[in-house]
Amino acid sequence: MSNLAFETPWALAGLLLMLIPWFRSGIQATSYSWLEMLPNDAVSQVLAILLRLIGMLAIAATVLGLSGLYLKEQKIERIGHGAHIVLLLDRSNSMDNTFAGKTPSGSEQSKSTAARHLLTEFVDHRQHDRIGIAEYSTSPLFVMPLTENKQAIHAAIDATSAAALAYTNISKGLSLGLSIFDQQPLTGSRIILLVSDGAAVIDPDSEVALRILFKQQQVRLYWLFLRTENSPGIFAEPEDSRDDNAQSMPERYLHLFFSSLNIPYQAYEAENPDAMQKAIADINRLEQLPLHYQESIPKKDLTGLCYEWLAVLLLFLLGLKLCEVRM
Repeated sequence: MSNLAFETPWALAGLLLMLIPWFRSGIQATSYSWLEMLPNDAVSQVLAILLRLIGMLAIAATVLGLSGLYLKEQKIERIGHGAHIVLLLDRSNSMDNTFAGKTPSGSEQSKSTAARHLLTEFVDHRQHDRIGIAEYSTSPLFVMPLTENKQAIHAAIDATSAAALAYTNISKGLSLGLSIFDQQPLTGSRIILLVSDGAAVIDPDSEVALRILFKQQQVRLYWLFLRTENSPGIFAEPEDSRDDNAQSMPERYLHLFFSSLNIPYQAYEAENPDAMQKAIADINRLEQLPLHYQESIPKKDLTGLCYEWLAVLLLFLLGLKLCEVRM
């Protein structure tokens, strides 16, 4: 009963009308000169009581329908296999280019389009995950908190089809992605899936702050690096030692920074959509730990059910009325 509520609770005062059938049965009275001549009719007595009870229930169904009866939203604990995942998406200008570093033409896909299609498939295969989404370019952009609502997640991923924004500020993006885990229960795996085609220099103060956040949130990090054709990869080493610095090779140094965090970390380098698909499949296979999560059961309107019962009760009353014998 604690899960029931009413849109217009004042209408419940109409339940007092349920007393009417006990005083007025609706059965036509017939006079007899001597009642002792009538045999004892147990069936009629039962029907008389039943008639009153059905009348009370019909009034109750009418009043509950008018009061807007509904079942409150509920949370049910489920146990599945999955993770809490934050998709952190790069929205810099270069993501709107192809893997060849050109503007898409004809049937060519941009890196952002390929990522969007594969992430949609990834979400479809993750039945019990709670997924949040954040983006970053010059500034971070919060898109969606952790949720199990697949329809909302698909809509958020589709929204990334808008034009890219500007440059890459990955430190702010990571900070925002990590903050999505705040106030969330620590059950199953916590994952940040970073999808990016480049990197930027992280200043020392931001590095210190990120180290603390990664340790506090107990996060696993996957980096899906969408490498542009003929560009240096995250595992490349410079031929000239003078180029071995964060300004010249930001992707390499970001990878080194992630590797030094002492957290579970895996980097994938993809030069085409097929390589991306293999990386996504690998992540999908690895992250299948037991997960406790709360499933939301939305509010349910019960007024229609009340009126359905009212219709059935009225038909029953009509049937009893037609059975009445007139003298």
